[in-house]
Amino acid sequence: MMTIEPPSTFPISAADALSKSGMTRFVNRARAAIGLTGEVEVLLTSDAELKRLNRTFRGKNKPTDVLSFPTPPEIFGHHAGDLAISLDTAARQASQFGHTLRDEVRILLLHGLLHLSGLDHETDQGEMAAREAELRATLKLPVSLIARAEAVQNKKNRHSERSEESPHSARSAAKPTQRRSKLPPVIRKGAAK
Repeated sequence: MMTIEPPSTFPISAADALSKSGMTRFVNRARAAIGLTGEVEVLLTSDAELKRLNRTFRGKNKPTDVLSFPTPPEIFGHHAGDLAISLDTAARQASQFGHTLRDEVRILLLHGLLHLSGLDHETDQGEMAAREAELRATLKLPVSLIARAEAVQNKKNRHSERSEESPHSARSAAKPTQRRSKLPPVIRKGAAK
């Protein structure tokens, strides 16, 4: 089931671009491509609601783009889980990356569905990123959420390396950062920030 609750400040034209039937068809196509058999509930809502959910379930008092709520294994075949997506954040990201709100929501849906299938880019060795890239091409979506996050991180790393290099050294003193997931095993953040 798809629930669309656009924020009160959201432009009507942007909300109209997201048809419930179109988004539902996309979720069903993506579920089939991933191999998820259970139903998925989707809530498209505001930053305020995602902040509330993020605080309640992850202890993080800030909005995010997508949250995934997998179900216990005993009902997974019937109900795979729930997704919550911030339309406010999706609109900002769509503008930032130069594509439509519809495409951004679809990118976030795909990312969340992959989390529901058990993949987790914060703990795996690149499996989720590879699967997301493959499905992005199959589903004809712009660049994936993980690829964007990695590109931003790489850009930051290159900038940091250039600023730390001395004129007498070709090497950087920058050390790679190590991320650790602090999420409970059944609630996963949909995207690294």
